[in-house]
Amino acid sequence: MSSRDEILQRVRAGIGLGDAAGRRAAAEAWMAGRRCGPQPFLGGDLLGRFVARAESLSSSVERIAGRRSLPASVAGFLAAGQLGSAAVIAPELADLDWAASGLSVAARPAVDRDTVGITGCFCAIAETGTLLLLSGAQTPASVSLLPETHIALVDERRIVGTMEDAFALLRAEHGSLPRALNFVSGPSRTGDIEQTIVLGAHGPRRVHLILAAA
Repeated sequence: MSSRDEILQRVRAGIGLGDAAGRRAAAEAWMAGRRCGPQPFLGGDLLGRFVARAESLSSSVERIAGRRSLPASVAGFLAAGQLGSAAVIAPELADLDWAASGLSVAARPAVDRDTVGITGCFCAIAETGTLLLLSGAQTPASVSLLPETHIALVDERRIVGTMEDAFALLRAEHGSLPRALNFVSGPSRTGDIEQTIVLGAHGPRRVHLILAAA
């Protein structure tokens, strides 16, 4: 027996590889009995907490009456920033009337030439001012990652308190995880060079959140 085989044999013996059913049952029992650890007290105003934390992370925030008002809101933001009138959008937003607001949009994954990306989000986390985005055919991850400007629609009814709450909601509504989860906490930033914060180093340099009222 080679040294490699001997080592692997010891590893198999140590983890009880022959008892797959027993190990699976133990793992499922542990997950079923999991308890949530200590969490901060956030109070009742999750919306206010989320807005304050998001703004502290250099995101800009706007509130609108409902989802249908998103195109007009986006058009106003782009015009104010002289950011043009073209954007790539997550396919889940393709049902909105973008042309009526003078916008030219493409519902597809983003590519390097796209400068504005517009997405929804699965939920938002009040504790940290963070968005949780799920990858999928209707929600390509590149739309929030490649363009310099990321605009995200946030349903105020889906603002949760903590990261643990976000994962609990994900388990309840989806069961299994998608290919990727992306947590967005403001514009991309780095302090690698002389401890100076630079926005847009590894992704969007501008994040605008549009909160749709319940």
